[in-house]
Amino acid sequence: MKQYLQLVQNILDQGSWQSNRTGIRTLSMPGAMLKFDLQQGFPAVTTKKLAFKSAIGEMVGFLRAARSAADFRALGCKVWDQNANENQAWLANPYRLEADDLGPVYGVQWRQWPAYKLIDQAQPQGAAQVADALAKGYTQIGEVAEDGKRQIVLYKAIDQLRQCLDTIMTDPGSRRILFHGWNWAQLEEMALPPCHLLYQFLVDQSKREISLCLYIRSNDVGLGTPFNLTEGAALLHLMGRLSGYTPRWFTYFIGDAHIYENHLDMLQEQLKREPFESPKLVLSDRIPDYAVTGQYEPEWLEKVEPSDFWLEGYQHHAPLTAPMAV
Repeated sequence: MKQYLQLVQNILDQGSWQSNRTGIRTLSMPGAMLKFDLQQGFPAVTTKKLAFKSAIGEMVGFLRAARSAADFRALGCKVWDQNANENQAWLANPYRLEADDLGPVYGVQWRQWPAYKLIDQAQPQGAAQVADALAKGYTQIGEVAEDGKRQIVLYKAIDQLRQCLDTIMTDPGSRRILFHGWNWAQLEEMALPPCHLLYQFLVDQSKREISLCLYIRSNDVGLGTPFNLTEGAALLHLMGRLSGYTPRWFTYFIGDAHIYENHLDMLQEQLKREPFESPKLVLSDRIPDYAVTGQYEPEWLEKVEPSDFWLEGYQHHAPLTAPMAV
C-alpha cells in the first residue's frame, strides 16, 4: 500500500514536533488524504502484518454499541484494555462505572445517539410539535421550567447507522447520508473522545456503486491508520452488501496526522520494505446480499460476526510492534 508509505514519508519530511496529553512527542502534519478504489483491492498494510481480526472485532463491537473493553475482548480485540483500565484520567472520572467501562464511545453514538427535545407547549405550535415528536418515536420523560416557561422534555435514542442504511435504500441520491460520533454533551463521559468521527456515504445510482468519505480529527499513523483503514473499508463493503451496491471509492481525510516518537523505528523499517499487491476482502455468504435476494435485512448490522470477514491473497512482511500511547 504505497499511499500509506507516502503519508509516512510526508510526515517525516514536513511534520513538526508537538507535545500532547500522552507525554510522548509526535511528529505532526496538519491535513492529509488517502483515496482507494476498492475494486482494485482492499487497503490492508502489507509492509507489516495487519492485525486484521482485531480491527474487524473492534468494528463489530462498534456496530453493537459496545461500551466495555470486555465486550471488545470477546470479539478478539484488546486495544481498549489500556484506555479502560490504565488511563489515570479516566480511572478518576466519576462517569466511569466499573472495570472495563469505556463510557458512551463510538458505537454508542453511532447506534444510540441520545436526542432530546424541549418544547414549550404554551406557544401556538407546541401541541403539534409534541405530537410530531411522539409520532417519530420520542418519549416524554419530564418537564422543566426555564425563564418562567414550562417545557416538555422528550427523549429518543437515534440509530444513526440504521438511518444511513435506510436512506441509501429510500433516497440514494441524498447528500445527507452520514453519521458522526462527536457528541459535545457526552465527551467528558468517554474514556477517549472519537478520533474517526464523521462518515458520509455517497451512492452512484447509475453505476450501482457506493463510496465512503471518512474524516478523522487525529490519527496515530503508526498504529491507528492501518486499523481505521481496515474498519472503514470493511464497513463500506458491509453497507454495500446490505443495500445492493458495489463498494467503490474510500476517501480518508485526516486532520492531525502524526507519528509518535517511539514509533519511528517501526515506520522507518516499513519504508525499507516493498509493498505487496493489495488483497481482496471476502464477506461470508451468511450476510444477505440485497442485489441477489431483493430482501432488505438491516438487522445484519448487528448480527455480523468477526468470522464473517476475511482477506484473500493477503501477503505481508514480518510483524512489527510498537507501544500504544494512552
